[in-house]
Amino acid sequence: MWTLKGASNALKDVSSLFIANFAPSSANRNPEIEAAVIKATNHNNSRVDYRSAQLLFAWIRVSGHYIRPVMSALTTRMEKTRSWTVALKGLMLLHGVFTCKVPAVQKIGRLPFDLSNFKDRKSNMFQHEAFIRSYYTYLNKKSAFMMKHSDDRKEGTLRRGIKERPKQWTMMQHLAWLENLQGLLDMLLEIKPQGEKMKNVLVLEAMNCIMLEIYDIYSRICNGIAAVLVRLYSIGKTEAGMAFSILQKASTQAEVLSRYIDFCRDFGVTKASESPKIVHIRKDDIQQLEQIINRASSPQKAEQLIPSEEDKPTMPVEDSVVIKKPET
Repeated sequence: MWTLKGASNALKDVSSLFIANFAPSSANRNPEIEAAVIKATNHNNSRVDYRSAQLLFAWIRVSGHYIRPVMSALTTRMEKTRSWTVALKGLMLLHGVFTCKVPAVQKIGRLPFDLSNFKDRKSNMFQHEAFIRSYYTYLNKKSAFMMKHSDDRKEGTLRRGIKERPKQWTMMQHLAWLENLQGLLDMLLEIKPQGEKMKNVLVLEAMNCIMLEIYDIYSRICNGIAAVLVRLYSIGKTEAGMAFSILQKASTQAEVLSRYIDFCRDFGVTKASESPKIVHIRKDDIQQLEQIINRASSPQKAEQLIPSEEDKPTMPVEDSVVIKKPET
């Protein structure tokens, strides 16, 4: 039975490749790219075609113009499939595209396909379907996030032949960015395989991608919080309240993240075993910071806002909030 199923899936891939080879070239279509997308998202759930995926990433890094045919081919593939294997490989491929550091990737915005209601053709794949939906939801949100913040993060652009000065963020923009990152981390922590049935090569590889993404997002949050604390005594009341809410959420997320990493380690996710230790922010430190923020937001003179040595929080900021990604 398995042999017949495997042969049927292989035939689907061969048929798709045959059609792609005769596709006309245009700004949105490239036969070679379509073939690479099909190979990278084949129906084999016991292996990942890294070569085809890396070929696509190389094209995108050479020129951002290739992002259009890549996304077009991937969209066609995702819209037609009812295979959790193809859908998951497509999401992993898209996740890899996001790591290509070219401006065109940051301009994708909302994804051109929808897997929020994905259903496999088989009726007993509820856990796999939930996994794919959660993964898609995160990637869709991240793509929109990258587009929204790309202009704000530019260090300078060319306009009329003159290089503009780097655009500086206000504290409110920085805090809003941190809140969005924390929202992304919440969504990442919802992507979790359920049950031994999902323990296979493909799901474990997808979870390795998720773990690396978590390390990256969490490190950005921690470094962003450290930057806010440095400017703590120069912010207003609104910013101070917003900063304290972010700090409280960071403390909660550290607890949830620790449990998530433990779960992934027990499940067999390789990158979870390489996780660095997460140092939690102590409640006493948060209470001390709350007192400092209250003073910082009160209408006192600036010199009165500088805390005495005994009032300063004992939390070593850099050691407590910064987490480094493991070597890959």
